[in-house]
Amino acid sequence: MIQPRCAHWLAGATSTVAGFAAVVLCVTATALAPHPALAQTPETDGREDDGRPTVRAARLEPLAGTIEIDGLLTEEAWADAPVAEDFRQREPDEGAPATERTEIRVLFDDRSLYVGVRALDREPERVIARILQRNRLMQEEFGRLQFAGDDGVALLFDPFHDQRNGVVFAANPNGAKYDALITDEGREVNSDWRGVWHVEATRTEEGWSAEFEIPFRTLRYPASADAGPWGFNVFRVIRRKNEETLWSAWSRDNEGFLRVSRAGNLEGLTDLPRPGLNLEVKPYVLSGITRELAETTNGNGGEGAVADGGAGTNGTEERDTNGRFDLGVDAKYQVLPGLVLDLTVNPDFAQVEVDDEQVNLTRFDLFFPEKRDFFLENAGIFEFGVEGFGEPPPYKLFFSRRIGIDDGSEVPVYGGVRLTGRVGAQTLGLLNVVTDDATNGSAVNHAILRYKRDWGTSGYIGGILTDLRREGASNATAGVDASYWPTATLNLLAFVATTATSGEGGDDQAYRLAADYTGDWLGFFVQHLFVGPGSNAELGFITRPDIRKSNLFLRLTPRPPIPGLRKIDFNLQGEHILNTDGRLQDWEIGPSVTPQWNSGEAISLRYERGFTRLDEAFELADRVNVPAGDYDTWEIGLSASTSGNRVVSLNASTSYERFFDGKLVSAGGSLSLAPGSHLSAEMGFRHDDVELPGGEFTSDIASLSLRYAFSTTLTVNALLQYNSLDRRISANVRLNLIHRPGSDLFIVLDEERGSDDSAWDFRSRGLVAKLTYLVRL
Repeated sequence: MIQPRCAHWLAGATSTVAGFAAVVLCVTATALAPHPALAQTPETDGREDDGRPTVRAARLEPLAGTIEIDGLLTEEAWADAPVAEDFRQREPDEGAPATERTEIRVLFDDRSLYVGVRALDREPERVIARILQRNRLMQEEFGRLQFAGDDGVALLFDPFHDQRNGVVFAANPNGAKYDALITDEGREVNSDWRGVWHVEATRTEEGWSAEFEIPFRTLRYPASADAGPWGFNVFRVIRRKNEETLWSAWSRDNEGFLRVSRAGNLEGLTDLPRPGLNLEVKPYVLSGITRELAETTNGNGGEGAVADGGAGTNGTEERDTNGRFDLGVDAKYQVLPGLVLDLTVNPDFAQVEVDDEQVNLTRFDLFFPEKRDFFLENAGIFEFGVEGFGEPPPYKLFFSRRIGIDDGSEVPVYGGVRLTGRVGAQTLGLLNVVTDDATNGSAVNHAILRYKRDWGTSGYIGGILTDLRREGASNATAGVDASYWPTATLNLLAFVATTATSGEGGDDQAYRLAADYTGDWLGFFVQHLFVGPGSNAELGFITRPDIRKSNLFLRLTPRPPIPGLRKIDFNLQGEHILNTDGRLQDWEIGPSVTPQWNSGEAISLRYERGFTRLDEAFELADRVNVPAGDYDTWEIGLSASTSGNRVVSLNASTSYERFFDGKLVSAGGSLSLAPGSHLSAEMGFRHDDVELPGGEFTSDIASLSLRYAFSTTLTVNALLQYNSLDRRISANVRLNLIHRPGSDLFIVLDEERGSDDSAWDFRSRGLVAKLTYLVRL
């Protein structure tokens, strides 16, 4: 209930600023007040005294034989094991019993942890399973981990019971695998981590079932023989109903699968195997060939790239063809239980997916996510700063794509070492990587140190140091941050940081204060960020220095009793930016409304008004300049999406924007097709039409993604993209064979075409084969 004092505050607001402050005070008071839903704790449903469900793992007796991982729970040991059930709905009927039964059993021996799943369904023929490829099963959306379009079951383990970090394993009825590392209760979800484990699933007359086998050496757990229970939770989605059920943490008041602190208990895991040498070595061998345009001298003595049909000195196209052969190795060693040392020598990232094409319609740098394996594992430990809300992050002290990538081109990485994990109540991260210097051929050293100390139930106090050193120059940063949960639904965040650069400039400070409240019917986020004008983090990402930025996000989510309607989100979002001298730079504010149906369909309408001040002119596109000055802005947008459980699904959006005294009309979307378990396709398109006093242009980005999964271990992906502004066509075809657990064969074909004359002019082509082989000692 909104507090009565809110009416007094709102009535007394005599200006926009005062009204803004009144709204913040109002929602803060409401958030901190006792909430009726919070008073109804899970303790009332017959669970353990701490309000958490508990299940006991049963040890496999030596004479009982082994578990055959075939997806069928036919062994006698499964029948004798304790059962975790009593799943509750999170959606659509919070707290109600699941409409279909789920049974979870846990076994273990001296080598592995086994989890048996019986996902019962009274209409087994309606179970949806179209995915075979690894790590396509789940995806992160707005801070939640969701199943993409299939029925599925996900397991979460918190072996250290630190109530912050965990590991996820998931499968669908096809046996498609997904795994991820969870940091700080879902603030970071690393879906690119690949553990060594096995799962098989099968459809039955009662629904479907699955058997997971997770080697203990894939997990990190305390050294003590009796370290107490593990955190454990299970998430099941029944896709045709869009029903989400959980064993624990089913409340919509800031609970959910990623809230590790709200997981249940897994007991009985005693006398677990102690690690021996616990060393993993993964060498690779790579061979390939590339062909690209050579720089040739034209008839006037100038130099330039000659496209197909162009005339060089001899009137013909010249291309360079180069062979390639590489060897390298990755190694992993468990120094202490939970603390892992990784080493890489001459790493190669030929198998990494290409970046999605983007068009930059701002004066700031684009942000491309990290996709390289070595930098993704345990990446959440090194996070420090502020994530963006549908925009590049305003301030990050560490961004791993600064290592080994210079102006979009790869720079040789000689090697690196990483130490990450948990020691008692501490989380530690140390990373050091040496690369080539693209400018002079010398070495560049990149060093990052991250430390966190647990604070309260789920919070922490931490610090970070980064250091970049190259010949004749250096850049260093330091910061201290904190996260504190005064209640289960309110998270307070803060940091202070400084940067230092050799030579002139680059020395300045930054700080942030924020509060994040998440409930079912009410949510809000308030933040103030200061970034000094001289801030320079060469190992990080700073979108915009010299700002004092304040943000407000307010959400109200009623669930009216309308047949078929799940909820309606009413959002209000505002932003106010000054420079550090107090001069207004930007502001915007506007509402949006998003109804969502039980079927999975949603539609959203938004409107924003704002203001932008340009202190300097900039070039938006070729020969289209935007002069310095003050600009009023407004935008109206509409988007819609269909449910991902359909064979054909659609996402579409369009907007009209008052844009630098001109207009910007945008339209885009994607069409996905999944007719069966093997083949899937997605077509994407975005069109932007810009008309400004200084010129006009249109841009188009189109993509076609095709995936064919022969099995869960052999897949082929093809991505074709077109960018009209760059007049560029790119193609990437990648075959991945998992020839044994943790070991892969990749065959990758890349081709790029386009020039100022024609989008079909040849630019480059490459074919690479890479073989990895994991040895566990």
